[in-house]
Amino acid sequence: MIKLFFYFLPFLSLFLPSIWVNYVLRKNNNPLPDMPFTGKELGLKILQENKLENVLIEPIKQIDHYNPLEKKVNISEDKLYKKSITSIAVVAHEIGHAIQDKENYKPLLLRQKLIEKTIIFQRLGSFLLIIGLPSIFAITKSPFITFLAAIIIMGCLSTNVLIHLITLPVEFDASFKRALPILQKYVPKQNMRQCRSVLRAAAFTYLAQSIVSIFRLKVILFSFINILKSIIRR
Repeated sequence: MIKLFFYFLPFLSLFLPSIWVNYVLRKNNNPLPDMPFTGKELGLKILQENKLENVLIEPIKQIDHYNPLEKKVNISEDKLYKKSITSIAVVAHEIGHAIQDKENYKPLLLRQKLIEKTIIFQRLGSFLLIIGLPSIFAITKSPFITFLAAIIIMGCLSTNVLIHLITLPVEFDASFKRALPILQKYVPKQNMRQCRSVLRAAAFTYLAQSIVSIFRLKVILFSFINILKSIIRR
């Protein structure tokens, strides 16, 4: 049993950040009866105070994020309209990125440049993934080319993880240097511990999601490679 635990420990460690992030966000997303505003209401107030009239807050079904190109704070619907700690803390975190953008915060600009320069690699990886390794093998009849395509897919799509890892300080700056001082003005002291916990989770969200996505992709690709090897040996 102990040996089995240590065997799965490396795989479990890859999922732990995502599990922890989702747990913290769900735990603190219950509506509070004495909370005077929803996440969007507080967000609009923060935007007004920081003279960010060109920034919009919009609901989204995907992961929460700030889009510096469109000047939009995108928050999932299950958070945006709730009077919860998660709602107000996540909105404040994403607006923290908008404040960074307004101030031309260099690490944020660096991340945007990295994303722009590596987008072609991510598109190449996505294109090859859509084609599918079985199709590539059927067309080329070459195990080597198929294996090479698998490596290219992994390498291209892993750039997203690398970018978020390198620019993780950008997330902590948005949470604790931008959002936290704002929340301290509006949130009762007894709730600040929860706010800090959510802000910490928000800082790790992108990285945690990227790690899980790449791990799942790796399992799919290597499963196919093993199948391919068994076919070749026959």
